[in-house]
Amino acid sequence: MRYFIEISYKGTAYAGWQIQKNALSVQEVIEKALSVSLREPISIVGSGRTDTGVHALQQFAHFDYASPLSSQILKNWNALLPKDITICGLYQVSQKAHSRFDAISRTYQYRIVQNKNSFLQDLALYFPYKLNVEIIQEASRLLLNYEDFESFSKIKANTPHFKCKIYEAFWQVQKDLVSGKDVLVFQISANRFLWGMVRAIVGTLLEVGQGKMSLSDFEQIIQARNRSKASAAAPACGLYLASVKYPFILSST
Repeated sequence: MRYFIEISYKGTAYAGWQIQKNALSVQEVIEKALSVSLREPISIVGSGRTDTGVHALQQFAHFDYASPLSSQILKNWNALLPKDITICGLYQVSQKAHSRFDAISRTYQYRIVQNKNSFLQDLALYFPYKLNVEIIQEASRLLLNYEDFESFSKIKANTPHFKCKIYEAFWQVQKDLVSGKDVLVFQISANRFLWGMVRAIVGTLLEVGQGKMSLSDFEQIIQARNRSKASAAAPACGLYLASVKYPFILSST
């Protein structure tokens, strides 16, 4: 039987999602907890990778297990996991279902605070510089006119192509639930993302918002298909995998 698990995590303490030889990853911690609970080695396949320090509000992974499982086991799994990782849901799916290849869209958010906030350390980028939100909103809309985003991909990315279909890209102000302060949030959804793409886009948009480059400059960077033309990537602490959607999981948000 094949199962999907829905996961959320704070990525600060981890060297990203994927298992690595000399660093602790989210995948490794979850696999160990499931293996202890189910009393056999369990390997999981994630819907995608997140880098060191990146968070997930909603991540999915799949694994195979011979016996029936119910959501009642989630309490046991979460008791075995550290406080910064939670398994939120369990879904039995078709044996052919794949957490990575069957996803029809993914949404990322990048969070910025412009006033120092002790409660959001490692959870948002502290960026105390003046930003023209109207300009970066306009620049974000330009992304929807293009499909090749090589300029925002890490140079060593192992990918057959750099094409992505972006469905939305916009900025909004949200209230932090703990402090009540404003958080500036960039949200972007697409059918796929390149390695380092969102952080590179945000880093470049922040240059636009400070008046260091124009809208025309930003569009020329997209057209250049050259990573060296874009700005440095924004820090990992503000990035979240916000949601992953599948046609067969109705509760996916």
